[in-house]
Amino acid sequence: MKLTLRIGLAASVLLIAMSGGGTAFAQKAGGILRVYLTASPPNMSMLELPTIVGEMPMMGVFNNLIMFDQHVPQVSLQSIVPDLATDWSWSEEGTELTFKLRRGVKWHDGKPFTAADVKCTWDLMADKGPDKLRLNPRKSSYDNLDAVTPNGDYEVTFRLKRPQPAFPMLLAGGFSVIYPCHVSAAEMRQHPIGTGPFKFVSYKPGESIRPTRNPDYWKPNRPYLDGIEWTIIPNRSTALLAFVAGKLDVTFPYEVTVPLLKDIERQDPQAICELRPRGVSSTLIDNPDLRRAMALTLDRRAFIDVLSGGQGDIGAAMLPPPEGLWGMPPDRLRSLPGYDPDVQKNRGEAREIMQRLGYGPDHPLAVKVAARNIPLYRDPAVMLIDQLKQIYIAGELNIVETANWNPKVTRRDYMVGLENTGSAVVDDPDQQLYESYACDSDRNFTGYCDRQLEGQFHRQSRETDQAERRQLVWDIDKRLQEEGARPVIFHTRGATCWHPQVKGLTTMVNSMVNGWRMEDVWLDR
Repeated sequence: MKLTLRIGLAASVLLIAMSGGGTAFAQKAGGILRVYLTASPPNMSMLELPTIVGEMPMMGVFNNLIMFDQHVPQVSLQSIVPDLATDWSWSEEGTELTFKLRRGVKWHDGKPFTAADVKCTWDLMADKGPDKLRLNPRKSSYDNLDAVTPNGDYEVTFRLKRPQPAFPMLLAGGFSVIYPCHVSAAEMRQHPIGTGPFKFVSYKPGESIRPTRNPDYWKPNRPYLDGIEWTIIPNRSTALLAFVAGKLDVTFPYEVTVPLLKDIERQDPQAICELRPRGVSSTLIDNPDLRRAMALTLDRRAFIDVLSGGQGDIGAAMLPPPEGLWGMPPDRLRSLPGYDPDVQKNRGEAREIMQRLGYGPDHPLAVKVAARNIPLYRDPAVMLIDQLKQIYIAGELNIVETANWNPKVTRRDYMVGLENTGSAVVDDPDQQLYESYACDSDRNFTGYCDRQLEGQFHRQSRETDQAERRQLVWDIDKRLQEEGARPVIFHTRGATCWHPQVKGLTTMVNSMVNGWRMEDVWLDR
């Protein structure tokens, strides 16, 4: 078994070539790639889905204006490459970003792609037109966008309210796909139309999602596959048994834990696996009066050791280094509430808070701990309940199906919850801060709101000096943790495994940043 563990940029580049991400093989056309999916998504509309179980199967249906180079393991402004846009340029003031668009691109129904479609997409996310999204998880990320203006059919300008140097990072993320003007939001939930390498065929809840090859894709000779079959298997053990038995070609991205990875290694020594940060943090969403006490009681190392075999990272809101460019260093982390390695000391302070609130060993606070019904939520939620007992909180697990989870937490219909917070861009403060902590964001599941601190979000967003911006981000992150805005338990790591016949599988970039469009994958059966 070949295990590639990402330990930094230079090492990762070397390991990619070793793990089959290069071009040493002769590509073959044909074949259906078989992957499993952990749950049934509520619909097929990428702009409405905050969960990767819906977005992953649909990534190949769409394109972005720009995207991250899938052969560069750490996303940045320097790793952005063209997609539906051929080139782009900033105005001198840094408030207008103009894209020249690719000509001759067609939607899957044969209609031409034009600049009007770009405008329609962002008008939909900004809630400016008659058509509406049911859920709009990425609206807050584009709060600085004033307007999108077509300049003819093949040029479009994004006009910003203030300079935002990292704005292209948002556009390059895997969730910033382009929608057609001529297809309604309601139709996109049922039968999405895109410009990507695969066409949507069918979605059978509880069974499968199937895209097929787009023979008219604008990239010559792509994709190689005839199609992809996403089989919905909620039970992780069943899914991994099917993988080991050869009934599946690839596991669900980064869902294999370290203990399960050892099982795969023993049962299927030919499997190729990659372990890396998922760009996702397990966080507490809860009543604000209890946030500090709960944050203080967390034994983060225990979560990592038990759930991830020691392969996880302690951090705050931003992805920790070395993979993360914006995460706080360990010495700063240790000064934050609950990050002192002396867990018993932290819990003593937490118990004092609970007693002041009127709770104690003979009068615990009864709460329901909401968790989505997949292992990556359920398992840490069970551990959380056990740790909360130490500070007079009696938790009861409340399991919620995937289709109901995001509507539930968006309307804050819970007492305490365990959420896995991910980002399409993975590692840029603009998306992480605005989506999870801005007052008016649909993804601000705790309802935390500090307008003064939000002003600091704008300040770091305007900053062009990366070192100065990093200091500003650290100060913001410190404040968020001190106020218990959304207590971070730990940053998860997981593995993806595939069989040797799968070639060209790009997993060097987090699965939520275009890495699963699958246009360069082929099968050598």
